[in-house]
Amino acid sequence: MKRLRAALPLILLLVAGIVLYLSGTLDRFSPQHLVAHQHQLRAHIAEHPWLSRLAYIGLLTLAMATGIPGTIVIILAGGLAFGVVDGTLCSSIALTLGSLILYLASRYAFGTGTREPPPLAARLHHGFERHPVSYTLFLRFIPVMPFGAVTVGLAWLRCPLWLFISASWLGGTVSLLFETSIGAGLGNALAHDGALHVGLLLHASVLLPMGALALLALLPLLIGRLTARHRRKATALERRE
Repeated sequence: MKRLRAALPLILLLVAGIVLYLSGTLDRFSPQHLVAHQHQLRAHIAEHPWLSRLAYIGLLTLAMATGIPGTIVIILAGGLAFGVVDGTLCSSIALTLGSLILYLASRYAFGTGTREPPPLAARLHHGFERHPVSYTLFLRFIPVMPFGAVTVGLAWLRCPLWLFISASWLGGTVSLLFETSIGAGLGNALAHDGALHVGLLLHASVLLPMGALALLALLPLLIGRLTARHRRKATALERRE
């Protein structure tokens, strides 16, 4: 019963995420829907600039806190609606708040465990305790796993709160900058062409941030290959000696 009570906040977040995902709310942020209602959207933002930004931050915070897939759709919509600077700023606030909520709920859920962890988990804990800053920054800056999964993993590893917040804000904002730029680029391309089609992806304002985001996604593969090469060289030197 104690374990269930501790896991209740995390369970409620997961249920809220399922409800949000199945409600079809994310469909309202699809490019097709935004294109069809772009004039009403821009008029509403111009009439209620602060309220619209607060509503966007609240929705993205909820999405990040529940760890549901598809938050990229909301982030792209934020770039399209508010531009690169405002969109990145609002998304960064929401990402930090949402991640913090999920982190605290996960820490509370994992805090009552008494059983010995399996060997692999024990090794991960040992490595994290030796190099907490390096582990955290790597997981946040390098997109090896979904953002929500990394948040839960860092909570399980008992990452210090100050380190979690700073790394989440810095690492998340780097990715958000590229993602928001793609959304803003789509908005500029739509304003020029007036219709949604595949050719919009060839606009420089869309293509350049997409290329940068693709390079960021390839970093884990590059790091893995460099690490493997370094290990092979070290092994060869040991054999020679």
